[in-house]
Amino acid sequence: MSRSLRHGALAATAIAFSIVSLSACAAGNNAETLKVRPDNAATSVGTIKVQNANVITQAEPEAEGPAVVVATLFNDGTEDEVLESITLPGTDVQVKLQPAKGTGPVEVPAGGRVVLGGKGNASAVIEGGREAAQDGNVQQVVFKLSRTGDVRLGANVVPATGYYKDFGPSALPEAPAATPSGTPEAGGSETPEAPVGETPESPAAGTEQQGTPETATAGTTG
Repeated sequence: MSRSLRHGALAATAIAFSIVSLSACAAGNNAETLKVRPDNAATSVGTIKVQNANVITQAEPEAEGPAVVVATLFNDGTEDEVLESITLPGTDVQVKLQPAKGTGPVEVPAGGRVVLGGKGNASAVIEGGREAAQDGNVQQVVFKLSRTGDVRLGANVVPATGYYKDFGPSALPEAPAATPSGTPEAGGSETPEAPVGETPESPAAGTEQQGTPETATAGTTG
């Protein structure tokens, strides 16, 4: 094969590879397009690693209630760290941290880990979850630790269905049905009305009439 033909074949191969790469980029990271579940977010700063980070919303799109941040934090250092806060930049929502047992700070022990989300683990609850994140988006999450400082990453926002069902938040309880206004309440008392044409007299009034003495001068006049 001549040198010019070899160069032409290599150029054609490069163009074909570029087209395939551009097509893949156009598809994006949408799980429905790629037919695979995207990897959960992970990052590391110093001795702290954050893995499997997600924001999980209510299972039903119309359900009211909080969302949660789930993640696993590893501490490869030699000193304990405290997870002081979790914030969601671009929102005004508050994230309430709760340790797995009792009260107090959420600690990431030296050489150990702490899991956020799921039964028996620490929790990070986002009040007003629907206002904070929308399913299918990527939400920036900042984990602030006592020694390492801020650890920032982009977490996928997913509903509490399928794989994430056991890690999702609890829905708000439904309001009880209202009691009809015309139904008397149990234990209520009503004052009975007097029969028509009769006026009830108080015991004091009757006693006073029976005991009224006549004046002595009425029978002695004349």
